[in-house]
Amino acid sequence: MKSTLKKLLPFAVVGVISGATTVGGLQYLNHDSNSADQSYFTKSSNVSFAGMNSSAVGDDFVKAAKTTVPAVVTIKNYQSRSNSRASEQDLFDFFFGDPFGGRGQQRQRQQQQQAPDNMPSGMGSGVIISPDGYIISNNHVVAGANKLEVVLSNKKSYIATLVGTDPNTDISLLKIEEKGLPYLNFANSDNIEVGQWVLAVGNPLGLNSTVTAGIVSAKGRGIGILGSQGKAANPIESFIQTDAAINPGNSGGALVNTNGDLIGINSAIQSTTGYYQGYGFAVPANLARKIVEDIKKFGIVQRGFLGVTSLDLSNDQLVAAYNKEKNTNYKAGSGVLVTGFGESSGAEDAGLKTGDIITQIDTTPITDFADLSIAIGSKRPGDKVTVTYQRNGKPSTTTVTLRDQKGGTSTRTKADLSVTEKIGADFQGIDDKTKAYYGVNSGIVAKNVVEGGEMAKAGIVDGYIITEINGKPVNSQKDVENILGKFSGTVQVKYMDDYGRGYQRGFKMP
Repeated sequence: MKSTLKKLLPFAVVGVISGATTVGGLQYLNHDSNSADQSYFTKSSNVSFAGMNSSAVGDDFVKAAKTTVPAVVTIKNYQSRSNSRASEQDLFDFFFGDPFGGRGQQRQRQQQQQAPDNMPSGMGSGVIISPDGYIISNNHVVAGANKLEVVLSNKKSYIATLVGTDPNTDISLLKIEEKGLPYLNFANSDNIEVGQWVLAVGNPLGLNSTVTAGIVSAKGRGIGILGSQGKAANPIESFIQTDAAINPGNSGGALVNTNGDLIGINSAIQSTTGYYQGYGFAVPANLARKIVEDIKKFGIVQRGFLGVTSLDLSNDQLVAAYNKEKNTNYKAGSGVLVTGFGESSGAEDAGLKTGDIITQIDTTPITDFADLSIAIGSKRPGDKVTVTYQRNGKPSTTTVTLRDQKGGTSTRTKADLSVTEKIGADFQGIDDKTKAYYGVNSGIVAKNVVEGGEMAKAGIVDGYIITEINGKPVNSQKDVENILGKFSGTVQVKYMDDYGRGYQRGFKMP
């Protein structure tokens, strides 16, 4: 069924803006940034074009630009040539589309492999969100980095610390050591309206501090970009869509309202050429703010789950495929159909059943999976939500206590993580035949390697075979846990790539 449904998913060549990403720490001032209250229409007799006051619009754009530009930075991603397979450039070519038909990606890889270590592998944008140097950006901007350099609009440069990342939302948080920096306030992105004016600020195509204007084209867009890359195990996609010009290098930059308040983090475009065609996408500020709050407070993202498998009823092709696969007759429409439950499901314990249609979470209407994704994904384990659903055509409600993926209802910190969670990978033993093929006496296969995790930084990706850790042979995930359970310091990992080439790399145990 899964393969059938995947084939029917709408395909889009989507462009994630290039660069290094880190999410900035936050200082959320309860600033009312409802730019829907802004009006650019007047009955003035001097105004043409349907009564629009163009001078007022221009004044607001100037004010917003002056506020935003000093708080938007360039992020340079430096990474070793051995990490080129997992580099940001791979993301750039996939998400933006390669107008050279694959030759562009090959050429970029060759350039990266030949580039000296003092040259960045990619560049993107970031937004300062506190005066003491926290910066928010995209996860794909900082992916694979050994060093991150932040350049302010005044050209002053800093080496940044990567505080944390979240591939599921494509958000990261960076920190530079400075005080009194210009920064942007988070707006309440729930209050934005389709049609309102916005500005996109970033560093596209190497053009620093570029400001472009447009409108909010749509809200709650799910474009399938995060999960399709295989980097996000449980992606949250509910993008703000805008027609403000966004190009490679804008990733991690600011989408602001005319007050200069941050309503989104620019992350992707949809394009057939890899360059701007009028469809840009930004992570909503409310979600981005929650992610950086978690990273600052807990060291990791706290993610609540309903514990259901589901079908987006707004997608008639998916509904048709599901009906054919399961011999059912569900109708396409609004809402999310419950098709099953995971282990230790809070939703099942609260009384939901297969066949129920979720139509609302708390006060938020649920019309499609993107709505459900952000409504639940912005909550933490232990949070309670009111779920409104239809069963046999009759509405009903229940209260669900959200849980984490392990069934827990309490928040966790880095200290609570298992060894494999800390280093960012799972492992599976290999059989004697595979060992003989590679000429080794021990080995485990890496899987579920977390982008930005310690294993990924060491150059390890899914499918690589690890033979030794700290000089000791490993044959199971338990071996890894025993070796590193109480270890602190630099970990030495010996591994082989897909071609049997051997490497030894190190990383500091988190």
